[in-house]
Amino acid sequence: MTPSIHAAVIVIIVALCTLFTRLLPFLVFGRKGEPSPMIQFLGKALPPSVIAILVIYCIKNINFLLPSSIIPQAISITLVVVLHIWKRNNLLSISLGTICYMFLIQYIF
Repeated sequence: MTPSIHAAVIVIIVALCTLFTRLLPFLVFGRKGEPSPMIQFLGKALPPSVIAILVIYCIKNINFLLPSSIIPQAISITLVVVLHIWKRNNLLSISLGTICYMFLIQYIF
């Protein structure tokens, strides 16, 4: 394949991908701007699912026989839950929970 044909193929592929990404919202949401029931379900189900996966991932290596392993994670998980119930902001609760955990394991425990 010559360099000019290779460049043309790349330009065509990029143009088609751009066109597809521009059309995708109209295909998913329709012209009215109202999201489909599937998208509404995902919008309600995914945030708690992501938080549950993060909590499971964070506590998978806990040694329950060492208090220095349990206490920082319990405090951080409690902080995340309280912040999420209070503010309903995923980014805020996850960020402050992570900062709290890192502070606790680096400076206190």
